[in-house]
Amino acid sequence: MFRRVVRQSKFRHVFGQAVKNDQCYDDIRVSRVTWDSAFCAVNPKFVAIIVEASGGGAFLVLPLHKTGRIDKAYPTVCGHTGPVLDIDWCPHNDQVIASGSEDCTIMVWQIPENGLVTSMSEPVVVLEGHSKRVGIITWHPTARNILLSAGCDNMIMIWNVGTGEALITLEDMHPDVIYSACWNRSGSLICTACKDKKVRVIDPRKEEIIAEKDKAHEGARPMRAIFLSDGNVFTTGFSRMSERQLALWNPQNMEEPISVHEMDTSNGVLLPFYDPDTNVVYLCGKGDSSIRYFEITDEAPYVHYLNTFTTKEPQRGMGYMTKRGLDVNKCEIARFYKLHERKCEPIIMTVPRKSDLFQDDLYPDTAGPDPALEAEEWFEGKNGEPILISLKHGYIPGKNRDLKVVKKNILDNKPKMSKNTENTNPATKTATSAPSIKGEAKLDEVLKEIKSLRELVSSQEKRIAKLEEQLSQMDI
Repeated sequence: MFRRVVRQSKFRHVFGQAVKNDQCYDDIRVSRVTWDSAFCAVNPKFVAIIVEASGGGAFLVLPLHKTGRIDKAYPTVCGHTGPVLDIDWCPHNDQVIASGSEDCTIMVWQIPENGLVTSMSEPVVVLEGHSKRVGIITWHPTARNILLSAGCDNMIMIWNVGTGEALITLEDMHPDVIYSACWNRSGSLICTACKDKKVRVIDPRKEEIIAEKDKAHEGARPMRAIFLSDGNVFTTGFSRMSERQLALWNPQNMEEPISVHEMDTSNGVLLPFYDPDTNVVYLCGKGDSSIRYFEITDEAPYVHYLNTFTTKEPQRGMGYMTKRGLDVNKCEIARFYKLHERKCEPIIMTVPRKSDLFQDDLYPDTAGPDPALEAEEWFEGKNGEPILISLKHGYIPGKNRDLKVVKKNILDNKPKMSKNTENTNPATKTATSAPSIKGEAKLDEVLKEIKSLRELVSSQEKRIAKLEEQLSQMDI
């Protein structure tokens, strides 16, 4: 009988390529804080990078096209009083980003459409509740305005950002530091990896542990756990002999792993990045100079090694672009933003194809920017799968991506906490009326001017008041 020696896979020949120097982001002082997060977050509009900051914590937000040397005076997002440890873009609004810090707070920021003009120190909302530093933050994949945070107080909190309240607090589940937390595809469950060497699958709304595995990896160094789209859990960690491992688990039966792979004896923590559309997992080790990638299938050995992309320089962190931001015409299936000591270098993963036509086998419908649920619906017990979009003609962002006003939603209507907060954003009222006057060019101009003015110092407040007066007198 003829036996197939080489497994067939359309991703067998995926190759990585770093972009040319002029397409990198240069002269960035990447943060030196000792923490195993990615330090970088990317979406189809911006790349955000945690940087060194004296007297507090800051991160850069650069429009993707702003490549080349970044001026030392380039504005930052700098509201935290301690180093920033983790950042995450909202999947439902490309201008909203959350940051967790050593100062025990989470801050949510709304970045202007064309990027920062001056440094931003006033967040839209501050989420306070952790008693120790906040090292992990991750947005809910399908429900609007829900954010999960995990702190070194061994607590997980789930926030409704639209009201600024912590609605779920998981206190006594983790006896030690939480290394990672990840939502499943519909956002009904989370999986965590903890310093006590346990991997847990948790139903956050019932506040109960559904499954757990003790000593998922026996080594003492940090583990990572992520959900795959079929509901299985993929983990990276270390063996007792300090070899790096990856493993695949079925939450229905966590006794034995579906598959375990030993890799090498490097001591950098492996950060897994997962593409649910192609079922490919990319592993980036902190301090490594390579990205390994594996395909996960239903046939043994389940986790199939594809290839390794290697460079000379070690990586300090890594950003991973969502599917919506990729160039489908070039058969690009992943893009990474690799952090060096002083720069950020995009790396493009491509499947070689001769045809210029849209490759629908590489680009099945992917999760779009629209949420399936409102925050209140999710907290009441509803679940929603991601709303999918086709990438056939490339991703075109919607015109008006401002968040919808839900009850007490601070991302659109600032809370009336003090006169100061009302003054810092005088354009809020006008922004919501923009769609109805889209056709009137003059109004559009005034709105744009307000948008840029609100970035300026308080000396411009009189001018803004005048513009608002003009707007209110116009026939809408």
